[in-house]
Amino acid sequence: MKSVRKGLRSGDLKKDTYERLRCADCGEELKTENDPDEVGSVRVCPECGRRWQQVG
Repeated sequence: MKSVRKGLRSGDLKKDTYERLRCADCGEELKTENDPDEVGSVRVCPECGRRWQQVG
């Protein structure tokens, strides 16, 4: 699983006009999964299921 920053740099993720993260492949807005036992959260594309780690 890549980080959100690496996904933005590699072109896997894009930000829209309102700075929301979108999957570059399917264009869907990413959803957030929060695990209370881990630091940060996981951003998931609801269409293709790809995941990115967001720290902070």
